[in-house]
Amino acid sequence: MEIEQLYKEHSDRIYSYIFFLVRQRECAEDLTQETFYKAYKGLNSFNQQASPTTWLLKIARNLTYDYFRRKRVIQFFTFEKDHDIETKLLSPESRYEQKEQLARMYDSLFKLKKDYQEVLLLRKIQECSIQETAYILGWTEAKVKMKMTRALEALKKEFHREGDYANGTIRKIR
Repeated sequence: MEIEQLYKEHSDRIYSYIFFLVRQRECAEDLTQETFYKAYKGLNSFNQQASPTTWLLKIARNLTYDYFRRKRVIQFFTFEKDHDIETKLLSPESRYEQKEQLARMYDSLFKLKKDYQEVLLLRKIQECSIQETAYILGWTEAKVKMKMTRALEALKKEFHREGDYANGTIRKIR
């Protein structure tokens, strides 16, 4: 496995994960580069215990949290995600409504506890498996499942506080 191949295959995903956490383009770019630099330095010690994506996400998470510790700021920000092809086929009114619901969903997400935000980010946005999420967060699989269940319930409650469209949008993320 070569670092160039890893970068080509995973850089966009790593960048979007970091950007979701820091919400500063330049900072996310720097941390993405630092992630691949650290991966390059540790490539020989990568024992294939996890997939390359999971390994890179764990490096990215650790570097991002180191960055926050240095800055003494830990917070999460909204992340604009490109919509599917389906979204482009919707009427302008439907697209606007969907975009508003998504914005409210992210607003609700950022009001949750940090643990809930992380598990939802990895499982539902980054689409990591339970095993991958457990590896990245340093949790057991049982803890990931328990936190995920609680996080979805907390998100549902928070979203209900945000507006009337909760039922349809919550179903979409499950």
